[in-house]
Amino acid sequence: MNKSRVFNALILAGSTAVLAACGSSAGSGLGGMFGGKPLFARQSPAEKRAQEQEDMARSLDEDWAPGQTKRNTVWDLFSAKNAGDVGTNVNRYLWNASLDTLSFLPVETVDPFTGVIATGYGTPPGGGRAYRATIYISDPALDARSLKVALQTRGGGPVSAAVASQVEDAILTRARQLRTRDSRF
Repeated sequence: MNKSRVFNALILAGSTAVLAACGSSAGSGLGGMFGGKPLFARQSPAEKRAQEQEDMARSLDEDWAPGQTKRNTVWDLFSAKNAGDVGTNVNRYLWNASLDTLSFLPVETVDPFTGVIATGYGTPPGGGRAYRATIYISDPALDARSLKVALQTRGGGPVSAAVASQVEDAILTRARQLRTRDSRF
């Protein structure tokens, strides 16, 4: 039992001496053994900050691709110059015109990032049949191809293509009116 304690103490002392010999003259640690900085070298707070900034800049440069905005911190995401980076692919005139034209329908869900407006059942003024609509705006252009409208009746299922086309035309007309009104200012 006593021999094993002595043996363990000798091994511990020998390994400590080997590790100390492997360290560079600037400090102790294993890094000097491989030609780099010692792993456990002491740094002043200023050196530590400079090293952290250098590491951060290197990682940002690795993640950066041409055409992207370089960012240094999380707070740069909220700066005014980057405010346009997060946007929607929805034409605002089509969006507002859809809500105006189908204002008699109760809005259930809206998602301006995907361009989807889903409504519940509602009866148009002067009409007797209840409808529900799903509007999809797929492009930022004020164009008929950017707008898709799906209408359903309460008991009869989907409406005819002619009725859906009339609703799309009404939304497009209202969108053009809104754009013309804004261009006067």
